[in-house]
Amino acid sequence: MRTSWMKRQQYLGYLFIGPNMIGVMLFFIVPALYSFYLMFTDYKFMSSETKFVGLANIQKMLGDEVFYISIKNTLFFLLSVPISIGLAFIVAVALNRSVYLKKLLRALYFMPYITSGVAVAFVWMLLFHPNNGPINGILKSFGMTNPPGWLSTMDSSMYAVDIIWIWFMLGYNMIIYLAALQEVSTELLEAAKIDGARPWQTVRTILWPLVSPTTFLLLITGLIMTIKQFGIIQAITQGGPGNSTTVLSLFIYQNAFRYYEMGYASAISWALFLIIMIFTVIQWIGQKRWVHY
Repeated sequence: MRTSWMKRQQYLGYLFIGPNMIGVMLFFIVPALYSFYLMFTDYKFMSSETKFVGLANIQKMLGDEVFYISIKNTLFFLLSVPISIGLAFIVAVALNRSVYLKKLLRALYFMPYITSGVAVAFVWMLLFHPNNGPINGILKSFGMTNPPGWLSTMDSSMYAVDIIWIWFMLGYNMIIYLAALQEVSTELLEAAKIDGARPWQTVRTILWPLVSPTTFLLLITGLIMTIKQFGIIQAITQGGPGNSTTVLSLFIYQNAFRYYEMGYASAISWALFLIIMIFTVIQWIGQKRWVHY
């Protein structure tokens, strides 16, 4: 009797996860396998013919200068992740205390994350305008005679993109940290206060170690999300000026939907997949030293 009941429970579980698994198969696994096949062809979107070319796309990718530029830009783009996480932790600790208009401030910090990427791009293009933008206006008011060109120059464009992404992700990271801080035992904080610990010592020795699993989660998801991000960059710079803001995800998009070279774009996609896997493995190995469960 118990065996038949357990079987019915299993069938019911399969029934619930079935629609989601079908979606994963149709929209993730099958396209991934098809892109792996396309990597070895010269398939172009506007052509009906598909010719097997072996490793030609991989050789082309390894000899493409823009590919290496996009890797360098992607790695620089990833620096925004730990910066955003660090700032979000500081803001979360501040807003977790008795602060005037605390709920309003939390909402204001989170609003950029739910704002349209196109709207974000348009606003920051105005803010970073080299001549009439308010950011350079403020810098000039402090005596800087030659402020950065930001999005208009190759030297500073990637810095501007990083600033935008840090601002965009700050609210999301803050909300996750706030949820983690709510689970910290007040007894530990009271004991630290009785022992004479200063606020910064409490944050460093109690709060930061206790939310390390949350930090690990935000680090993994943030790096993956940042590596795959191209929408904001496409809306702001389209990879320019030159290729100074071309990241791997945008490079894939350009080859697939601007030049219609699906085979070559698939090869770059799998290179991006390998990079994500390497970063994930490194994080899983390293988290044993600093994540405390």
